[in-house]
Amino acid sequence: MRNSTKLFILSIIAVIFCGLYLFQGLNGSYDYALPRRGIKVLAMAITGVAIAYSTVIFQTITHNRILTPSIMGLDSLYLLLQTAMIFFLGSGHMVIVNKHVNFILSVGTMVLFALILYRFLFRGGKQPIYFLLLVGIIVGTFFGSISTFLQVLIDPNEFMRVQDKMFASFNNVSGDLVWWALGIVVIGLIIGWRYINDLDVLSLGRDTAVNLGVSYNKVVKTMLVLSAVLVAVSTALVGPITFFGLIVANLSYQFFKTFKHSILIIGASIISIIALVGGQWVVERVFTFSTTLSVIINFIGGVYFIYLLLKESRST
Repeated sequence: MRNSTKLFILSIIAVIFCGLYLFQGLNGSYDYALPRRGIKVLAMAITGVAIAYSTVIFQTITHNRILTPSIMGLDSLYLLLQTAMIFFLGSGHMVIVNKHVNFILSVGTMVLFALILYRFLFRGGKQPIYFLLLVGIIVGTFFGSISTFLQVLIDPNEFMRVQDKMFASFNNVSGDLVWWALGIVVIGLIIGWRYINDLDVLSLGRDTAVNLGVSYNKVVKTMLVLSAVLVAVSTALVGPITFFGLIVANLSYQFFKTFKHSILIIGASIISIIALVGGQWVVERVFTFSTTLSVIINFIGGVYFIYLLLKESRST
């Protein structure tokens, strides 16, 4: 089956799931329920596309299909930021209550951290990718340890607010923030699409890419910053989803079996929308909100991650 046909079939499935989620069980309450469901579907689409895009380009840069941008510690930084604000300011402070201020502060902090990290590590024109990953793991662990320490000391009532930030949720997404996130993601995708052919060459390795005329340093830095921005926006919008990018990116590799990023990224994005919208439908209609979508994704993602590790060990 041709990849264009596969993309068309996946698109039809995505439309079916979106239609099922939007219109099932409305019972005439179109004016109230349909706009709320529409915002949630849009939030899931934005989150899915942002995570899929950032994961595919991050794995291309690192030449490793079991890594995700969360390894840079952005998820841990987000949780630390939310925990620290609630710990020092209280859950009733404007920074916590006002979702717009919280969103801007969260995105700005995560992007600034990534820029400082990249600026510090890429001095002198060097490209220490694996050193960058090592620093990201260490910093992420450090942020996670501080978050845990603050959570132990925090007031139990305040800790309930921290728990709401630990897992991704689409139930209380602000409509205004969704449009803000959409604008940022669309601008990021337009900028990133200019480098789509360079990514195809980049997947062959640094030396080959340089020999074929690709500006390796520029492309890597741009893609790392773009990946950080997309992850920051999706995390600030709905919360951290650790293993989701790993799942959809590798499913796209296995399903399409091509090196062309124009196919892989679009395919991973559509798979993301199917997984999020379909998963949220299962959470609401089958489990009746007894669990959350992020818990299901992290469980499946953890199992899939172990499978990928075992598969890699057999191939080597």
